[in-house]
Amino acid sequence: MSNPDENKPGGGRDWSVIVEDGVAKTNEPVSSAVAEPEAATRRHEPHEPPRQHLPEKLYEPRKAVHNKRIDGPFRRFKWLVMLVTLGIYYITPWIRWDRGPYAPDQAVLVDLANRRFYMFNIEIWPHEFYFVAGLLIMAGIGLFLVTSAVGRAWCGYACPQTVWTDVFQHVDRFVDGDRNARLRLDAEPWTWNKVMRRALKWTIYLFIGFWTGGAWIMYFADAPTLVYDFWRGEAAPVAYITVAILTLTTVTLGGFMREQVCIYMCPWPRIQTAMMDEKSLLVTYKDWRGEPRGSVKKAQRSPDKFGDCIDCTQCVQVCPTGIDIREGPQIGCITCGLCIDACDRVMADIGRPRGLIDYATLEDCEREAAGGEVKSPLRTLLRPRTIAYFMIWAGIGGALLFALGNRSHTELTVAPDRNPPFMLLSDGSVRNSYTLKLRNMESRPRDMEIVVEGLPGAVMWTDTIGRNQSAPTQTVTVPADLVRQVRAYVAVPKGAASQQFTFRVTSLDEQRETDTVQTRFDAPENE
Repeated sequence: MSNPDENKPGGGRDWSVIVEDGVAKTNEPVSSAVAEPEAATRRHEPHEPPRQHLPEKLYEPRKAVHNKRIDGPFRRFKWLVMLVTLGIYYITPWIRWDRGPYAPDQAVLVDLANRRFYMFNIEIWPHEFYFVAGLLIMAGIGLFLVTSAVGRAWCGYACPQTVWTDVFQHVDRFVDGDRNARLRLDAEPWTWNKVMRRALKWTIYLFIGFWTGGAWIMYFADAPTLVYDFWRGEAAPVAYITVAILTLTTVTLGGFMREQVCIYMCPWPRIQTAMMDEKSLLVTYKDWRGEPRGSVKKAQRSPDKFGDCIDCTQCVQVCPTGIDIREGPQIGCITCGLCIDACDRVMADIGRPRGLIDYATLEDCEREAAGGEVKSPLRTLLRPRTIAYFMIWAGIGGALLFALGNRSHTELTVAPDRNPPFMLLSDGSVRNSYTLKLRNMESRPRDMEIVVEGLPGAVMWTDTIGRNQSAPTQTVTVPADLVRQVRAYVAVPKGAASQQFTFRVTSLDEQRETDTVQTRFDAPENE
């Protein structure tokens, strides 16, 4: 196809035709039936109006966010939450907790090999997974409670993505300087100074990511032993694979993607919008007070024409996601409050009242704009919706605590043999066989007494106790923190009928815990 510039007299450019990758694409009406496939995005049907704008890209490339250092109440609270959460994550695996000689001494441990979860004095067994389910439900309702009360405060302070992004942003400031210095360094060509700074910064990234992945695997094995084996190359392959994957994801998500995870990848902001209403506290720019914007000098010359906002963009410069809060509520706002600190400082410097950007509800904003009195924060938080969430959350927590405090550490399960259901012995008596599982949830061995109840004349023996020692009651020892399987045989005299009876197990210690299971004894029908 010829160059469109050659079609115009004098070589003038025909702007209705665009040449892209050697293919002419026109904005004139051309039927899609005859349009070339490469030009499909540039064509339109003859009955359609001409396209005034021909987009060159489907999305805008990411612009790096270099937020400015700020100090204030919300920044200090953010520091506190970050130190507490990171301290809990990195230090917890090293805390010791004495559970006796038969149990691990790590305070928090997910023992996958033995299917146990330990948290200080609490030990969760696989059949008690409802405790874990209850904690997950509490976590979900807790998020609903926080969101309905103070918006995306979880995202702004305690979300792992936010915490680690904050850490990496502080690394950027430590290596490259504050915002302006980082912007200049980004614009510079790749000199040795830039290469060395990038190498140092990315090395610190890798160290943080490696330490994050290393701390994670310590929750699944004894931390000192695992660290020793890890550096000697004797740990399980899954440990090295897990650390490598978590190092990569931590550096990628926290070091490079950052706000993109919050804006594009995370589903939680979309869910949160359904839980917020006009009574939820949000970080809000009070446009009726700040608009129209103007500098301090303009406001001094015409005080009645300009609002309090001097368009200094400090609120934008400190935002960790790079949004402009003055454009209204948006999905990129994580409700961290750093823009409030920045704006309050500017208002103090120019002698105007604080609160141009503040935590406020939409109801209070409308009331304040009309000159009315706003509610106190306590009254705002104590409303039916948040109280209902709190009552549900507290009710589930109370039920879990009650179940945890009243659970028995001795349990019995019984499985009768079905093939054959009974056996006739040489003396005419009838025998049934059962598989008993005795669960000892204490971190010490315990003797347990097994009793047959409700079956007249019955005697019992096991695979370790011979028939010559048969009796209605037998005693077995169950190891610490284990389930012992016992093969039990129950016999009754000749002429007994099929009937229900009970196995009762009792721990022979000071606790005297008991569990009972009702089962069936099968016998031949009497003729």
